[in-house]
Amino acid sequence: MANDNLGGEKAIIEERRKKLEQLREKGDAYSNSFKPKNNAKALLEEYGNFTKDELAEKNIKNISIAGRIVLKRVMGNASFATLRDASGEIQIYVTKNNVDENVYEDFKTWDLGDIVGISGSLFRTKTDELTIDVWDLEMITKSLRPMPEKFKGLTDIEARYRQRYLDLMTNTNTKEIFIKRTKIIDSMRKKMNQVGYLEVETPMMHPLAGGAVARPFKTQHNALGRDLYLRIAPELYLKRLLVGGFDKVFEINRSFRNEGLSTKHNPEFTMMEWYEAYATMQNQMDLTRDIILNASSAAGCESIIEWNDTKINLNNFTQSSLTNLILEHNKDLSKDDINNPKKLKKFLKDKKIKVEKSWKVGRMLLEVFEETVESKLIDPTFVTEYPVEVSPLSRRNEDNPDFADRFELFIGGKEFANGFCELNDPDDQASRFEDQVAAKDSGDKEAMDFDQDYITALEHGMPPAVGVGLGVDRLVMLLTNQSSIRDVLLFPQLKN
Repeated sequence: MANDNLGGEKAIIEERRKKLEQLREKGDAYSNSFKPKNNAKALLEEYGNFTKDELAEKNIKNISIAGRIVLKRVMGNASFATLRDASGEIQIYVTKNNVDENVYEDFKTWDLGDIVGISGSLFRTKTDELTIDVWDLEMITKSLRPMPEKFKGLTDIEARYRQRYLDLMTNTNTKEIFIKRTKIIDSMRKKMNQVGYLEVETPMMHPLAGGAVARPFKTQHNALGRDLYLRIAPELYLKRLLVGGFDKVFEINRSFRNEGLSTKHNPEFTMMEWYEAYATMQNQMDLTRDIILNASSAAGCESIIEWNDTKINLNNFTQSSLTNLILEHNKDLSKDDINNPKKLKKFLKDKKIKVEKSWKVGRMLLEVFEETVESKLIDPTFVTEYPVEVSPLSRRNEDNPDFADRFELFIGGKEFANGFCELNDPDDQASRFEDQVAAKDSGDKEAMDFDQDYITALEHGMPPAVGVGLGVDRLVMLLTNQSSIRDVLLFPQLKN
């Protein structure tokens, strides 16, 4: 059957190529002279409520539109077709009486997928559909390959990701997701501008691997003769700007992490990171909440949304410490147990989690949290007080130096944001970089390098600040009810 389909498609392509050659002979192939003045959505919005008589009285002429033929019905001397442009679809009516006879005969041979330009006037058909009565039309781009079937669309998941252009061409729901994505990002940018942040750009190629705990992509700069790393996160550069005198900066950035592919992870992804001098963790949690609620409104969501068959109340933001949540969800652990490395190691081994020799209490606590708590945080939950051991760039809590002034936001059982009071003590930061280097020497491929220039910057003095990173792709997944990150990336990374 597959060979039959391939053979059928090959015959279609050959036939369409013959038509293309005829167009080339006439000089009509791939025209660039037609400039549409209208689009389908605007015409339907402006004239969609007009009656047949009102349209006749208005006598709306000089309409011109370009689009792809997605439906066509030839009926002798008159034909109907549906054109789809970037905004939507509209019906056209082509007759031998209104257009040149030779052009009409050509039109009858045009195929689904061809991009055409038409001019005409508006009217309503007997079935009351707003339609363009065509008095001039031309071929703009000949389609050589057949479109996916109208009613089935592009249903093969793998093909949808690998040939996103076909997915967008045939699935209006896909196009709507990416329109919403743009609206969500616009709302985030507007909110940051509204509260006085400056949007900046920082390098995507770094001389050292740093800014977050993750495995980097490594590349080679031939002219400089040295290794570079694709950005894991823009953090260390954005904080250099605080040293330089900016007090509120943000970047909507592309970052890269050399990790596996899954429904939750793509090696190239989008984040928004921001830093504010003299801020508090609480006001940054409030700002994070407001950004998400603004994005929800921009995407047209209600306060209670559904994601992965789970109802989430976006008006119910709560806050709790990591240790309190561990105790709440693990009744067999006590307050003493969570400070006891032997008890934590046994707990993790009972959960079939391999415990590395380098892990201290803090890292084991994080593993317990991720294994037993994270998936249960459905409504938006800010988790605070993370161990310093797993927070190498965070400021220590003044009352409990084993913990950092840090929060993460979880929604629907998944992490959405990470924020903390920034470490601005150069000696403490240097010590933590040394710990990271030791971890890397012990085989931790996600550990950071020692960034001496960043230490030098801190030695010049960085004001106290709070920074936050918010995952844009995951936020779009939430607000468009998509279960895979591939459905919110136009061109996701895929296996061969």
